[in-house]
Amino acid sequence: MTDTGPVQRFYDRWAGPYDLLASAPPVHEWRRRGIAALDLAAGETVVEMGCGTGVNLPLLRERVGASGQVIGLDLAPGMLDRARDRIERCGWKNVSLVRGDAVESPIDADVDAVFASFVVGMFADPAGVIETWTELLSSDGRIALLDAAPSDRRIARPSNVLFRGFTRWSAPSSRTAAASPAVRLGERVKTAHSRVATLTSENRRETFGLGYLRLVAGTCS
Repeated sequence: MTDTGPVQRFYDRWAGPYDLLASAPPVHEWRRRGIAALDLAAGETVVEMGCGTGVNLPLLRERVGASGQVIGLDLAPGMLDRARDRIERCGWKNVSLVRGDAVESPIDADVDAVFASFVVGMFADPAGVIETWTELLSSDGRIALLDAAPSDRRIARPSNVLFRGFTRWSAPSSRTAAASPAVRLGERVKTAHSRVATLTSENRRETFGLGYLRLVAGTCS
């Protein structure tokens, strides 16, 4: 079993700065774009894996309406505390939180959609995690991933240096990892997105934001 302690402590400690960054206007629009790819309808149930401080919860609830259900899953209590504050301030009765490891999702109900943003790069076995998530989906359920990875576009070469620095700063295990956090992130994102494309039909893949942002979505039959 993976030791999740360092990850939990890292995100508990950085919950405040993470919330500010995740709520910034450009990032907010990226998240909205990712959620739109799920094509959610009123009354559906959607699970967000690695919900963090809950910045996506309003966007998800907006799509499923008051008759739907939004479930946020995260490992770090500090992140969930902020997400819980959001829910209470808005008075949502159909948004709930679950503390748990997304690798071994404790959610056992069939759901209509699964969403994850900037999460899969943390997993040692991203393909296995995607398989676990798709098993939660009901017939014709959808999954969408939004992630960042190093860009291979020529115009982005100078900014890749900044991206590598940010990735090293924001990776919980970067001090002890043998491989570059940015390289490892790119490999894991590629693996996870490829697995989604393999397991789903009617899938779509997009790259935007100078090649740093990757979006994949599909339907499980």
